[in-house]
Amino acid sequence: MDLENQKRVKDLTEQHGGENVVVLLGAAEAEAAGLAAETVTNGDPTFAGPLAGVQLGLRVFHAVEPDFKNEVDAGVFDDQIGMMEMVLDVDSIVEEMNSIRSQFVKY
Repeated sequence: MDLENQKRVKDLTEQHGGENVVVLLGAAEAEAAGLAAETVTNGDPTFAGPLAGVQLGLRVFHAVEPDFKNEVDAGVFDDQIGMMEMVLDVDSIVEEMNSIRSQFVKY
């Protein structure tokens, strides 16, 4: 997650409270999604950005996860995400996201 997005997430969390923020990711690989998820939950693991050492514990999902998909209009999902869902390794992404949530999410 780039430094500008880290700042945005931090500012929004300070403004609205962590219990009112959900982060939605769309990375193409499980490892990249996991790194971004870790950043908004446990802090920037590279210690390079505004979230270095900042444990926000935010709820975080990937756009292809069933928990998110089931909450979105099916037509909109198919139009916006459906094609990517067919080419991504959804099982690996779900596994990575579940791992991060089980370790770091507090809300």
